[in-house]
Amino acid sequence: MLTMPDDDITHPIPDLTGYITEGQIVLERGLHKKAIYPPIAVLPCLSRLMDRGIGEGRTREDHADVSNQLYAAYAEGCDLRDLVSIVGEDALSERDRKFLRFADEFEKQFVSQDKHEDRSIEQTLTIAWDLLSLIPTSELKKIDEKHIKKYLKKTKEEK
Repeated sequence: MLTMPDDDITHPIPDLTGYITEGQIVLERGLHKKAIYPPIAVLPCLSRLMDRGIGEGRTREDHADVSNQLYAAYAEGCDLRDLVSIVGEDALSERDRKFLRFADEFEKQFVSQDKHEDRSIEQTLTIAWDLLSLIPTSELKKIDEKHIKKYLKKTKEEK
């Protein structure tokens, strides 16, 4: 574990550890304050080995697409949080509100786990698809249509 003054992960020391270790898991004080355990800051984390260990024949055929879509949707939700702090939530479109809600639920349901929880990949992907049902299907641009048809549970609004 490495800590830096002011949590500066752009400093050369933490930046270089990612090359030595083939990845980084970044913990965030803000998530800890929200009682998210473990307080993993998903966006700055990295793994150079993940792509070789997921997908059809290893985990499930939709794993890579779902991972990419979750990351993109969460990043958009986090960006919208910054915007809300400036203009307020009332200035957001309905679409933007869905991404904002997605980001909150992603932290509560996907990142947060019980200290003794042992989720299977199937359970994790089920949670992911439930979360992805919170945003419009038209926004699922990183997922193959065959996976959307197979795994996405339709929201009440879409039925």
